[in-house]
Amino acid sequence: MNTPPPMVSRACAILLGRPARIAERLKAGSRTAVYRTIVQDGRRVVVKLYAHTAGRNAFTEATAIRAAEAAVPVPEVLGFGTTSDEGTTALIMSDLGTITLGAAVRSGRVPHVQALRDLGGLLARLHREPVAPSVPRRPFFDSVSSVARRCPPDLLSEIAPALAVIADTPDSAPTVWCHGDLHFDNVVLSGPRNTRHLVDFTDAAPGRRESDVAHALVMTAAHTPWDRHALIGAYPLALNDTRLSAWVVVHTVSCLVHAASGDDQAFWSSRLADLARLTPRFFRAPRKERTGQ
Repeated sequence: MNTPPPMVSRACAILLGRPARIAERLKAGSRTAVYRTIVQDGRRVVVKLYAHTAGRNAFTEATAIRAAEAAVPVPEVLGFGTTSDEGTTALIMSDLGTITLGAAVRSGRVPHVQALRDLGGLLARLHREPVAPSVPRRPFFDSVSSVARRCPPDLLSEIAPALAVIADTPDSAPTVWCHGDLHFDNVVLSGPRNTRHLVDFTDAAPGRRESDVAHALVMTAAHTPWDRHALIGAYPLALNDTRLSAWVVVHTVSCLVHAASGDDQAFWSSRLADLARLTPRFFRAPRKERTGQ
């Protein structure tokens, strides 16, 4: 760990009453940055900073974590709020440690199939938690807007059948708390029993359960029948298979259009081509692999 950036120390001082002593950057993006931090009083915390331009910020994430904490293990929210005149916000949480489910799978400590079952069970528990009527629902367009903005028109037209299935979801379909970005590295093993904790609720919002389950299937590469069964078999809630498969297509396209050019983009293009062969009804025409946009 190193001397903390001024914004991290300021966030700790404002929200915890003590400045940071040292900090280690865990990850940084265009609108968020996360630091493992030791405060002057010795507390070990995780500080997440959000740029003032971030549509979802410390307030929305803290709300989601506190809504989820009755259903699944999550980090404790220690403080959140605005930390600069420009509107930067920060969220401070308990530090659960460094061992993720992803790291445990890669080291062979947890079998891949067991990790899939863990995700299915966590999602089921989260999706059972009631969504308060006062919490804004995420409209259909918002769910796919980032894909639509980046997607070439011909590719968007190609997946029109999948989009139509999602758009036609009846209002009576259950609305649940969706994590929005569940994969192995967003589960931290902590405590003497290696309890699975859900972390990173940046994209959490009320939505459709099929979208959240499909995202987990895509991000864990659970595309074989047995991997898909491992995750869904641990998820006892009812799923609409047609909507689930349509969401798998949309999430895969999202990964493709956000991928870096080169091998990453080729990988997701290949994955989408596989889906077109396996589930042609969600595509307008047979697709050609895309290795460059």
